[in-house]
Amino acid sequence: MIELVLDSHRRDLGGFEVGRALPQAARRTVGPFVFFDHFGPVRFEPGFPKSADIRPHPHIGLSTVTYLIEGEITHRDSVGSEVEITPGEVNWMTAGRGITHSERFDTLRRTGGSMHGLQAWVALPTDAEEMEPSFGHHGAEDLPTYESPDGLWARLIAGKAFGVEAKVKTHSPMFYVHWRLKAGAKAQIPAEYPERAAFVAAGQIEVDGRTCQTGQMLIFAAGQPVLVTGVTDAEIMLLGGEPIGPRFIDWNFVSSSRERIEQAKADWRAGRMKLPDADHDEFIPLPPEPAAPAPSPL
Repeated sequence: MIELVLDSHRRDLGGFEVGRALPQAARRTVGPFVFFDHFGPVRFEPGFPKSADIRPHPHIGLSTVTYLIEGEITHRDSVGSEVEITPGEVNWMTAGRGITHSERFDTLRRTGGSMHGLQAWVALPTDAEEMEPSFGHHGAEDLPTYESPDGLWARLIAGKAFGVEAKVKTHSPMFYVHWRLKAGAKAQIPAEYPERAAFVAAGQIEVDGRTCQTGQMLIFAAGQPVLVTGVTDAEIMLLGGEPIGPRFIDWNFVSSSRERIEQAKADWRAGRMKLPDADHDEFIPLPPEPAAPAPSPL
């Protein structure tokens, strides 16, 4: 039933740590999901430094999906959006042929508070990779929820699952779900999609006789429902869908074409990608290319 368990790789972003579950050498994608980051939980004090902010940067060929369990983030982008995302809402930004955006902690810098959330990248189908960029913000009213008397609370963040559909525009068959599971409670993941995974954002769960903990992503074999039991109270993200084929990922760019990524890198380096109108005084430069290996001595 469990095909693979991935441990997140953690790194510091200049004020808080992020755990990256996808991509990894052992598994690069789950359905259309090509990237999965988990940040926090972290406690910020009022006035914390701006080094924690994510300055303007570019994307192509994907949709970013930002979802918070705790905290606030201010999103600004090059199609004119400026939105504060709070827990239980979804920011779905489609980069298409190219978009830039920033993610700032304006509210938390004033008030202090906790931050805990996730950002996923969903690759666009090949025929949609160059679509017009767009942005959608969805409140809780667009995201179906369910609560059982025996300890499960669920919210459908995007796609279709469990007989319901979220009002979030997606571009390929997929699902993305937030579960809260009480200790001892059980819930089942249906077998309707060929690629499925569960990420433990907090707590511990048991699947197929194996206990998994915070920061681990469980990849499931196709064809059978999966029974999940809460070992402790747990926050779980379910994700997956239909695969869309191999993708190249380089920095913030995703594409089915290596040449298209090289063009995006050249465009960013040359300043040809528009910055957000409301956040254009700084940006993240393109990382340097890896150094070529030294020639072997004769």
